[in-house]
Amino acid sequence: MQGQLDMEGALTARDQVGIQDFVLLDETTEAAFLSNLKKRFSRDLIYTYIGTLLVSVNPYKDLDIYNKKEMELYMGVNFFELPPHIYALADNAYHTMLAEFNNHFILISGESGAGKTEASKKILQYYAVSCPSTTLLNTVRDKMLMSNPVLEAFGNAKTLKNDNSSRFGKYMDIQFDSQGDAVGGHILNYLLEKSRVVHQNHGERNFHIFYQLVEGGEEDLLHQLGLHRDCQHYNYLTQGECAIVSSINDRNDWKTVKNALQIINIDEINTNHLFGIVASVLHLGNVQFDSNSKGHALLNNNSELRWVSNLLGVDAHRLQEGLTYRKIEARKDLVLSPFTIDHAIYARDALAKALYGQTFTWLVKRINESMENKDPSRKTVIGLLDIYGFEVFYVNSFEQFCINYCNEKLQQLFIQLTLKAEQEEYEAEGIEWEPVQFFNNKIICDLIEEKHRGIISIMDEECLRPGDVTDLTFLERLEEKMGNHPHFVTHKLADKMTRFLDKNNDLLYRNIKDLICQSKNAIVRECFSTVDPDSRRRPETVATQFKSSLLKLTEILMAKEAWYIRCLKSNEMKQPGQLDETLIRHQVKYLGLMEHLRVRRAGFAYRRKYEIFLKRYKPLCPATWPHWRGVPAEGVEVLVQHLGYLPNEYKMGRTKIFIRHPRTLYATEDAYEKCKHELATRLQAKYRGYRAKGEFRKQKEAATKIETCWRGVQARKEREKRAWAVKVIKKFIKGYMTRGQLKNTDNSEYLAFVRQNYLNRLKNNLPKTVLDKTTWQSPPAVLTETSEILRKLHYRLMVRKYVRGITPQKKAQLQMKLVTSSIFKGKKDSYPQSVAQPFVNTRISEQDINMRVLQTIRNEHIKYSVPVIKYDRNGFKPRPRQLILTQTAAYVIEEAKIKQRVLYTTLKGISVSNLTDGMIVFHITDGDPKQKGDLIMQCDHLFEFLTKLSLIANKQNAIKVVQGSIKIEIQAGKESAVDFSTGLEPMVYKAKNGHLMVVATRARTR
Repeated sequence: MQGQLDMEGALTARDQVGIQDFVLLDETTEAAFLSNLKKRFSRDLIYTYIGTLLVSVNPYKDLDIYNKKEMELYMGVNFFELPPHIYALADNAYHTMLAEFNNHFILISGESGAGKTEASKKILQYYAVSCPSTTLLNTVRDKMLMSNPVLEAFGNAKTLKNDNSSRFGKYMDIQFDSQGDAVGGHILNYLLEKSRVVHQNHGERNFHIFYQLVEGGEEDLLHQLGLHRDCQHYNYLTQGECAIVSSINDRNDWKTVKNALQIINIDEINTNHLFGIVASVLHLGNVQFDSNSKGHALLNNNSELRWVSNLLGVDAHRLQEGLTYRKIEARKDLVLSPFTIDHAIYARDALAKALYGQTFTWLVKRINESMENKDPSRKTVIGLLDIYGFEVFYVNSFEQFCINYCNEKLQQLFIQLTLKAEQEEYEAEGIEWEPVQFFNNKIICDLIEEKHRGIISIMDEECLRPGDVTDLTFLERLEEKMGNHPHFVTHKLADKMTRFLDKNNDLLYRNIKDLICQSKNAIVRECFSTVDPDSRRRPETVATQFKSSLLKLTEILMAKEAWYIRCLKSNEMKQPGQLDETLIRHQVKYLGLMEHLRVRRAGFAYRRKYEIFLKRYKPLCPATWPHWRGVPAEGVEVLVQHLGYLPNEYKMGRTKIFIRHPRTLYATEDAYEKCKHELATRLQAKYRGYRAKGEFRKQKEAATKIETCWRGVQARKEREKRAWAVKVIKKFIKGYMTRGQLKNTDNSEYLAFVRQNYLNRLKNNLPKTVLDKTTWQSPPAVLTETSEILRKLHYRLMVRKYVRGITPQKKAQLQMKLVTSSIFKGKKDSYPQSVAQPFVNTRISEQDINMRVLQTIRNEHIKYSVPVIKYDRNGFKPRPRQLILTQTAAYVIEEAKIKQRVLYTTLKGISVSNLTDGMIVFHITDGDPKQKGDLIMQCDHLFEFLTKLSLIANKQNAIKVVQGSIKIEIQAGKESAVDFSTGLEPMVYKAKNGHLMVVATRARTR
């Protein structure tokens, strides 16, 4: 039996969008069912459960719920743990098969266009991803997956209800070994709709492969097959008047089919034979007949027939004969009976259908051979039954009869298996079974298949009856035999010939059959090789064959555990987002979904093993939380008593608890949700405390370890440093002791250290100016010579930098200062204070000199002018004057009058004191009668004036610095003196002795 199911996911999600499991509906009414389905469909939730049955609504649009991430989400998860999905059903079937090592099948049913084929493909894709992977297994999976496009191309077609409708039934067994690896597969096919090859209703197409070949085939291939790239050229492709469909890309599908044929091991030769058969069917459809004067059929175009003959490898003449004559054996003679046009068309179409039908069977056989697992060890299987859905058209032909009979048969099986499973569970648990009201369609199946009395038996009898037999005579027999049956209704459509009997007979005339058996096309020859040409036995009718195959299928399915997918069409227009309630209600009814829901409920909406029920809900009772030590059943009894369950709300089975109403379960689940949050908070607190303590312990241990390691590292480093220090100190001491010796191994490092240390100190303490002669670092003995060289280089460098930075103006200043220094440095007390004072070009501008004076001396270039105080010779009275130095003489000016002109040639000397005063005495030669004696002056810019004068008159050597007094000549033969002394304030006055007394302040020491 399949594993226990988990409904809690459906419970906790019930408030999101509807109920995920119809079993949990409060009311099991059709209105509640449809309302829930509509709610979920409006949110693109196309899957809903009825217990383990999956209801799928075709959304007619792509949904992002089939990717690999979604597959991984459902792998190994309990059935109801996640929202309903086809992957959940596929995964649960797979894991139940592995756990119980038995066989399962998934029955996919529904109306045409409801999405059955897509559902089977999704299941195959899921198994391809979820099963273990090896190179061999991947090859098997590839063949399983790629068998789909091939079978769809040859077995699917566009109908009024579905653009990719399966026109055959398919049952595929996927074989698994004990490890769960997909190791092989096998396909059974049922009732291919061969009549579609020769006839399509308006708005429908032939099988996809015909259009794929014409639209997508390579030019060389089409030429080889005698085909044109135009579907309108072929009668078998134009009857539905919709060869081109926007939702179908025949060219891309052609490429997919060709690739798939290679993967399923159909070689190039067989591929060419296969396409040759497809092309031969198209050519057959274009074979036309005319009638002669006797009404016998004649071929009016042999070109199409020749193509059929070439492609099938049969004699053209015999083929023509087989299509226009019937071979009749009269005792030992063979008689050819000519066909009418209708018979000839029937023979042509019968050949086309036989060729295509047998080729399809061969294709399935080859796919099975490619997927066959030759390992004799036991295998478990999961079967996928993708069978045609119910079809009800305005005009229903033989195929619709068989298809709907198949669905009735499967519905009968479905009810039997469901009821059986439910009854067995109730009996096993000792719960009284409550009968469920449902429609048992056994009466419908008996109406169709009952021996001698069923529709199939009557149809077979009518096919065998000699005379003029038609569909109308068959209908009359039916009315005669079962006119009173409550489920039998007939409709006579005189203008609609559905050819029930012809399709049931499906006869191929013997002469055509004999000819085809000799075909040079390997596939055709293999397909018809089983036919015994000498057999006189009439073959079974199609309906009887189909009935037998359904009985075998039923036996296969009854031996397996069942899983169900019910597919529903949302609307007839194939529009996304639209839900036609009338259409859905109709499908819900004939698929028996309400009956299944009632069977699943059977009085109890929920059942659960005691252990699992107790494990989930034990927090709700103090007696069962956190651990129940007794028998689980007793614990559940205590729990439900605490929750206040009434006796009629639940039953205790042998291993499970059964709960009658969903509301009881909802109340329990709501209480659990509330309790769960409280428990979660407490558990979180406990867990966080536990984690924090654990983290603290880990951090403490880690810190201790790190500390230990760090201390060890530090200790080792300290030991290494000390050892290194001892070694260095020893070397240093030894080097110090031998520093006076020549360089050797003992003192080389010490001397290098000394040099480096001295050079580093010197680098950081170099003199900043040329005048700094004291801060040069004293060198060690070993670097005395080096230090002197470096000192000289450094001072030369500073001098060079200083000189390069001197401007021409400053250079001239320095040159004059140099002259001043050579005259006064160390001689006159006020000299040091004057050094920093710059010299100027003149102290009196030309604007301040009287114009008459300038005109008088215009021939002499004025070099310098300065204001002075002149002292008279008699009485030493001070008088302010201007002193102008020209190129040749010095002029004493009183406003506009030149008071005295002293030629530089008559200037025999210049005297100044050694004090801080500004007195200057010009000693003039007495040979010049115009001169009146020596000139006594006081000048505030003494050094500037005398420097300028010495440079202009070249009198550097004539300037004398005198200490004490200066003798002066007042007149020829008359002398006096200027005496100098120091005092607190500077003064100039005539002394009692008649001398000029000059008192100067003391020089400030720096």
